[in-house]
Amino acid sequence: MKSIYDEDYIEIITRLRIIRTSKNITQLDLANKMGKTQSFVSKIESCERRLDVIEFLRWLDTLNISFSDVIPSKYTKGE
Repeated sequence: MKSIYDEDYIEIITRLRIIRTSKNITQLDLANKMGKTQSFVSKIESCERRLDVIEFLRWLDTLNISFSDVIPSKYTKGE
């Protein structure tokens, strides 16, 4: 199935997943901390559902990471 998402979006979601797993946080743990379901996290990470801006900011906060940790460098303008 062809993805409807841009390569950069997929890269961001992939980085979020890699960071989550590197911190030994399960989808369920992340979901609980965000007040969401495990299914919500799974659908985001598999690109079945798009992550909105507010959810993205909460995801970063929950993982205790910054914007620059996940945004492709071409968008950070020399941070």
